[in-house]
Amino acid sequence: MILPPEKDPMGSAMLDYLSGKHDENITVRSDISENDIIPVNYLFRSFGQMPEIEQKALLLCKGRILDIGAGSGSHSLHLQKKGHDVTALDISENACSCCLQRGVKRVVNTDIMQYTPETKFDTILLMMNGIGFTGTIAGLNTFLKKAKHLLYPGGQILLDSSDISYMFEDDDEKIIEIYNDPNGPYYGEVTYIMQYKNISGRPFKWLFIAPALLEDKAREYGYDFKLLHRGKNHDYLARLTLRY
Repeated sequence: MILPPEKDPMGSAMLDYLSGKHDENITVRSDISENDIIPVNYLFRSFGQMPEIEQKALLLCKGRILDIGAGSGSHSLHLQKKGHDVTALDISENACSCCLQRGVKRVVNTDIMQYTPETKFDTILLMMNGIGFTGTIAGLNTFLKKAKHLLYPGGQILLDSSDISYMFEDDDEKIIEIYNDPNGPYYGEVTYIMQYKNISGRPFKWLFIAPALLEDKAREYGYDFKLLHRGKNHDYLARLTLRY
């Protein structure tokens, strides 16, 4: 599903930033924590300003690269400057416009689940917990099946995510529910709403997945799993390699 400008707070914020309007931030509301703020300039950081996890992922990119959820194009631009063949993909019309204005050469405005490229990729990049777009464990399963048609054999998915079980450590009953109810909703399926100025987005599910569960899912769908790096805030970088 393409995200139209009138329902796209983050994309609107990006275009405002490009035009010199730097006076407001993005507000993020969720069903598990207090409101958070995303400074818009964070979406325009250079390689040197990126977290270590993102830097490591960019250095591991190879071959033809698909940057899913490219946003303002910061990762695609860095890869392009390094001589890589990269395609930036986003459901946001505004984000794609931002990528083009910043100089990304190949930009696709579509839903990844509807994307049918003429040739396959060696690397799929999903940064800023980009795998979160799958929303639920069921959505993750669907994406892992789709990605097999987008990658060459031996191709890789590079992604970062977080295990957010620590957020429930002070709630004994919730912890019991999380770990003892295999048929219940996964605790990493979070509902978000974003707001920028008078533009409020639709509620959407965003997935945070523990590395052990991601490893199980990767192997179930024909990928080898490797944990590449652990961050200081329960975050991690992983590589899923499509088996030959």
